[in-house]
Amino acid sequence: YVMLLTLSPYTPTYRDRVSPPGVMIRPYLNGFTIAFNVSQPSTWQPYVDSMHHFLAAYDDKVQEEKNIECISGQYFIQGGNESEEKKACQFKRSLLQNCSGIEDPTFGYSKGQPCILLKMNRIIGYRPGAGVPVSVDCKVQKGNESDLRSVDFYPGNGTFDLMYYPYYGKFTHVNYTSPLVAMHFTDVKKNYLVPIQCSLNGKGIINNLNSDRFLGRIIFTLSIGK
Repeated sequence: YVMLLTLSPYTPTYRDRVSPPGVMIRPYLNGFTIAFNVSQPSTWQPYVDSMHHFLAAYDDKVQEEKNIECISGQYFIQGGNESEEKKACQFKRSLLQNCSGIEDPTFGYSKGQPCILLKMNRIIGYRPGAGVPVSVDCKVQKGNESDLRSVDFYPGNGTFDLMYYPYYGKFTHVNYTSPLVAMHFTDVKKNYLVPIQCSLNGKGIINNLNSDRFLGRIIFTLSIGK
């Protein structure tokens, strides 16, 4: 009990060996296979509903009310007592453009061009990329590379802006919403299982450990029927 009293509830005691981040995707419903038929709305509507539910916290009005505008391209380092509430930078869903669900409420699923969101796991105090934004790329994991002909990334060219880091923890960074990268699969081979690997790229990022499929990368399967 005495030893527990020496621990801070706000930050880890030791942060000299912070592991690189893992990643996760949304929607995530039934494992890592996203399968639907364009002509059958009942097969893709659950994915759409999941996306809208997840992005509710990113609504532009919600972000404008709770969070502040920050300077892009640099870490948002906040001083003061570690128990003080930290400010969080706005990440508006409108930044996701064609994958925001604003202009196209079906996130492309009704057209056979699904959007998938990539989220980097939160690590207190971590500054990804050592001053250079971490980027995302996607490719066919195994098989014919031509099965995945086109992917668009949002915002911009698919990077995690530095201004959303470092993260200060759930007790003080209460309004923090993790930045996202949207991957818009605009041309994928239809009626076929296409295994896809999307990876983080940047200094200090590890994305090639065979023993951990979520460290710096994620593997999932797209199966889009007509």
